[in-house]
Amino acid sequence: MTAPYATLTEALDDLKRRGYTLDFDLQPDHIACSTPQMQLQPEEFEIVEVYRFEGASSPDDNDVVYAIEGKHGQKGVMTDAYGAYASQFSTNMLAKLRIHTT
Repeated sequence: MTAPYATLTEALDDLKRRGYTLDFDLQPDHIACSTPQMQLQPEEFEIVEVYRFEGASSPDDNDVVYAIEGKHGQKGVMTDAYGAYASQFSTNMLAKLRIHTT
């Protein structure tokens, strides 16, 4: 989805206002949150919104923001750079993310 936001910060601020308050990190076979400490397997969450941001001056400035909802009501965001998906990720994680990045 093309970002309706001008900046990454604007997207993160709006998602936080809408209840996406957890910060998830991408791991090879799950996503993790440090506060509160939790791990969600691919079957335990859905990516409900995706926003892509392209840097004007460098491809290194490209980012993706994922709005994530867990099966038990957890809501948070995860950010990642384009092209970061490599062979270290499980098949299930790649399938979950690929749906939203093609």
